[in-house]
Amino acid sequence: MEQPTRDQITTYLQGLQDRICQALEAADGTGRFREDQWQRPGGGGGRSRTLSEGTVIEKGGVGFSAVHGEASAATLRQLNLTDQPTDAPPTFYATGVSIVLHPRNPRVPIIHMNIRYFEMSTGQYWFGGGIDLTPHYVVPDDARWFHEQLKTVCDHHNPAYYPKFKTWADDYFFIPHRQETRGIGGIFFDYLTETDTTNKAELMAFWQGVGEAFAPIYTHFMQQNRDLPYTEREQRWQGLRRGRYVEFNLVWDRGTKFGLETNGRTESILMSMPPMANWIYDYQPEPDSPEADTLAWLRKGVDWV
Repeated sequence: MEQPTRDQITTYLQGLQDRICQALEAADGTGRFREDQWQRPGGGGGRSRTLSEGTVIEKGGVGFSAVHGEASAATLRQLNLTDQPTDAPPTFYATGVSIVLHPRNPRVPIIHMNIRYFEMSTGQYWFGGGIDLTPHYVVPDDARWFHEQLKTVCDHHNPAYYPKFKTWADDYFFIPHRQETRGIGGIFFDYLTETDTTNKAELMAFWQGVGEAFAPIYTHFMQQNRDLPYTEREQRWQGLRRGRYVEFNLVWDRGTKFGLETNGRTESILMSMPPMANWIYDYQPEPDSPEADTLAWLRKGVDWV
């Protein structure tokens, strides 16, 4: 079986960005993406597409990047590649599509998706990515449906993937200083490379399956929840949940750190930030309230399927 090249992988990602943007515009109805093309001083560049003030999506970004250059010491540490030759510093190639969407209606969840590919001049390569959902209000039936979609994608390629990558997401999308998960998780995987039983083409097929699942999953939630009623109370809570999202992305997210440490485009790296967020000192929800119920769900290890 012919193994995919980095050029083929990059071309696929560009097409995926196009298809996702088209699906989101159609589902939103009025929102349109603006594109900024940019170049990275050290090598490569990307296309950042942002949508603001849509009917459903208040702010969202669908970014594509393909960057390359010398792997600095900080980059090697970030990638857990500290044992490298010292006579000639290795170079890296990294490409991916990254998405974060912040909806207007608090009843529509925030969603994040990223699929990425890394390749080193030393011959090492790996795939990474995942999808996770951050509802402002956790609805168990919606959470189960979301996880069922991801399990279906995983099971098509390897039944061991979903339980492994679901646990990885629970651990990764966790806010230690709050002792709560960012949302209801999903799947997360990294450093997937060929083994005696799985080759590069098979890994890419799974990785593509994750990317292709994004638009059907999120447009489902857009259509289902876009017209649900909400009040100022729900909007205030939305601001607090967005604040938690900011805390995770700026303090704990490895992708944010990698982008900044490799001199990526700051506006593209930080396009995941919500349009508005809020923090209230020592906020405590009312007992037995919908807000308290949501906080009770934000923990590791919930068996959704």
